[in-house]
Amino acid sequence: MRIGELAREAGVTTKAVRYYESMGLLRADRLSNGYRDYLPQDVRMVREIRELGALGIRVEQARPFLDCLVAGHGNGDDCPDAVATYRTAIAEVETRMADLAARRAALAELLENATARAEPLCELSQNQKAQNPVAQNPNAQNRNAQNPNS
Repeated sequence: MRIGELAREAGVTTKAVRYYESMGLLRADRLSNGYRDYLPQDVRMVREIRELGALGIRVEQARPFLDCLVAGHGNGDDCPDAVATYRTAIAEVETRMADLAARRAALAELLENATARAEPLCELSQNQKAQNPVAQNPNAQNRNAQNPNS
């Protein structure tokens, strides 16, 4: 199977297939004309990599799942190393979630402080605009400057 067919069937680009090959996750034989020749089971391998990526598991972390498939298991996560990769990925997600929660809390506090300070300032600002017609219509000053007789 040529690279374009593999890419189409697996739902990725040919560039992705070449990248997976460069990472050592796929191996293609070369035909006499230099074209890559993939096996039908490589479609399953590429789909596995793509599905793992959709879950946030990086390409370089896919090897245990692929090794499991190559060993003849029905699923890429039937092997202990793949399960360990899931655990690592979950721990990474939890760390990111904790970091995001801390950032959200800090932003919420800043927003609360800024809002508390800004409300009286905004009210004052509105009162100043009401007392100053130039502040209400900045073009009024420009018209007066252009026509000094008005």
